[in-house]
Amino acid sequence: MGDTFHEQLIEDSRFLRADHRLDTELVDKLILQLNRIYPQILTDKEASRFRKLDVPTSVRLGELLTHLQGKGEEACKEFYRALHLHVEEVYFSLPTRLRLRDLLAYPKLYRQRYVMNDRGPLFFVGCFSFAVGMALLYYYSEAKLSGGSQAVGMAALGLSKKAREVLIWYTEESLMK
Repeated sequence: MGDTFHEQLIEDSRFLRADHRLDTELVDKLILQLNRIYPQILTDKEASRFRKLDVPTSVRLGELLTHLQGKGEEACKEFYRALHLHVEEVYFSLPTRLRLRDLLAYPKLYRQRYVMNDRGPLFFVGCFSFAVGMALLYYYSEAKLSGGSQAVGMAALGLSKKAREVLIWYTEESLMK
């Protein structure tokens, strides 16, 4: 996966702010865990600021997450450790944890998804152009009009070299008849 804890916390922040399972009591537990065990991550002054009850829990949690992201990789890692310890059901429902679980459970599915996209947009345009050319060829081969063959020849302008040669050959054949 290669994500750092900092990148994961940035990705998970929106989910954590919206999750109603993180109530005031759980947020306080997380703050106290970080403050007591890792005072270098969350000092007493910072912890008291994040524990103010007159500020809504979602705002305090958002400020805490922003603060931890500013502190760096180790602070983000310890936040995940505290979250895992105190609120396991939230921890395992984080978007980054779900992606990791799916990646470990279905590795071929994720690899295959990226392999299919390696060809790029030009491959798609080429295949689409060929299909349109063949449809025009079929449509105008049914027509008894001599102008239909000329239209197929004009349609060959946007196709690849080999497809253009086939359509121009068909146009020349039908004009000679």
